[in-house]
Amino acid sequence: MRRVLKALALIMAGLPGTATAEEIRTTIVAGGCFWCVESDFESLQGVRDVVSGYTGGTTANPTYSTIKGSGHYEAVEITYDADIVSYEQLLHAFFRSVDPTDAGGQFCDRGDSYRTAIFVSNPAERAAAEAAKTRAQQTLGQRIVTPILDAATFYQAEEIHQNYYRGTTLVVTRRGVKSQAEAYKFYRNACGRDERVRQLWGDAALFAAGQS
Repeated sequence: MRRVLKALALIMAGLPGTATAEEIRTTIVAGGCFWCVESDFESLQGVRDVVSGYTGGTTANPTYSTIKGSGHYEAVEITYDADIVSYEQLLHAFFRSVDPTDAGGQFCDRGDSYRTAIFVSNPAERAAAEAAKTRAQQTLGQRIVTPILDAATFYQAEEIHQNYYRGTTLVVTRRGVKSQAEAYKFYRNACGRDERVRQLWGDAALFAAGQS
């Protein structure tokens, strides 16, 4: 966790856009499994809440079991204090928490619902997202395929998916009955998320560096 906070401090020092007055805002991103994105961004100073859900598709009231073929992404809605962490800083961290070169999903999770995306609500957010994408592409030296899309209705996911990474409910896994938190750690490691992010981004892999 100390490495995450230190890296965030460096991000905040090097990027524009820190607000000068307290303002609570929300933004929506998709970065593959929403359990992982929720876990990552809830560790950032200035983030008030992260909610897992679905967005970007054409069907109303999607669920975890019906999302396939709906056009919806697994996504998260991040509520943050712009007096502490700026939109630009969140975008910087987002790109370095995923594989933005993969158009077919993320890590072991394949299919449209696991693609990356940034959802914007106004021209200022779109301009900031485009700039962050350009910076990330220049840093990475590879083509980034993450689209920047107009925000649509965000549907909150089922309660079982909220804060899954620290849940105590028992679930059945390939390794027997485990708590959600234990199952999450096994899934994240087995899926290769942190390994791939570190391979792409090296020391800039903010959240992967903080995983045990």
